[in-house]
Amino acid sequence: MTVTPRAGAVVLALGATLGAGVFTGFAPAAALAGPWFIPGLVLAAVAALCCAFSTADQHRAYPDAPGGYAYIRNQLGPWPARIGASAHLIGRTGMAAAVAGMFGAYVVPEHRVAAAVGLIVVVAALGAAGVRWSAGLSVAAVGVVLGVLALVVLVCFSVAPPENPAVEAGPGFDGLMGAALVLFTAFIGFERVTAPQRGDRVFSARVLHFAVPAVIGVVLVVCIGVSAAVLRQLGAARLALSPAPLRDALIVADGRWLLPVLAFGAAVAAVSSLYFVLASSRRTLVGMSESGDLPAVRSRWALEVLGAAPAVLGVVVLPPSTALAVGACGTAFYYGFTNASARVLLQEDRTWPMRTACLGLGLSVLLAMSAPADALAITAGALALGTGLIALGRVRRRARQAVG
Repeated sequence: MTVTPRAGAVVLALGATLGAGVFTGFAPAAALAGPWFIPGLVLAAVAALCCAFSTADQHRAYPDAPGGYAYIRNQLGPWPARIGASAHLIGRTGMAAAVAGMFGAYVVPEHRVAAAVGLIVVVAALGAAGVRWSAGLSVAAVGVVLGVLALVVLVCFSVAPPENPAVEAGPGFDGLMGAALVLFTAFIGFERVTAPQRGDRVFSARVLHFAVPAVIGVVLVVCIGVSAAVLRQLGAARLALSPAPLRDALIVADGRWLLPVLAFGAAVAAVSSLYFVLASSRRTLVGMSESGDLPAVRSRWALEVLGAAPAVLGVVVLPPSTALAVGACGTAFYYGFTNASARVLLQEDRTWPMRTACLGLGLSVLLAMSAPADALAITAGALALGTGLIALGRVRRRARQAVG
């Protein structure tokens, strides 16, 4: 069967996108906004759409640049690039920890942390060995995950829900922005096609004009369906406390016999999305090494360790909901810089209106600043530490070169 470029782009992006956001993101979102978290999905989708447009245009302008760090450096200069790179690595760390934690919560709930650490180690080892996630694997993974999610929705809507408390969790509408930030993670992964890595397939602007809105639209429809299903069975109060909302919703809907199927779908989604998350971290580290902001690193194993070790630490020390919020907050700050740099692209480098970059910049900053207090504090501290260490390391290397 021949897959058209448009369909291929959509499937590749979905394979990198369907992960922790759709499997675990609804619980912290419900804790922040109660049932109002569902409208937050639309806001998150609009922000993701603007960010995808910006990265697509920047890749077209700088096709050989290693990712967003290089885009920011080329357009805004070294210091914004260092801050943006720190934010990106923090976001990738939180996302990797959240995806691995999702794997543990659904597949091995009795040993969640050990299973999460083991998954990170295995996927990092595959990346270091040069194993690539092919288009065929993406097609299979997306088919399995969408099929499992559809089954969950069907079961949850075919069985009458129990009586749920009338008082819902969270501060309601006031928590909408915080919920939208957490749910932003459900749409991250579009860079798989908007800014492909070296050696990956590059899609034309014409293909992306169809594929990018299609990917965001598909994820939005899937998330609305799944969130409505789990909210129907659990109610906002119980959903807010659930470490594995889809599993708990199936149990309440008398679908316990489907739990092995759900665990398999969660495992496939975790491996597929985690592979992209760690590859994205490696790409930023390569770009920083090439520019001199990090020491020259030529070993794939060293790069994988630098990307995977913080994720393992995140799994061990952070609750899954906090790891997800940190991942969302760091990524939103990173896309703030990415959209800011996309605003100054020349007209001939654009295939999307500049207004989308402006809107993306505003939404990214607004979402990042709406993070839960603990996640915002962790992200801000790590951002300051990471940027400071990058600058200090560069100064020391220059001093040694001057002495030598």
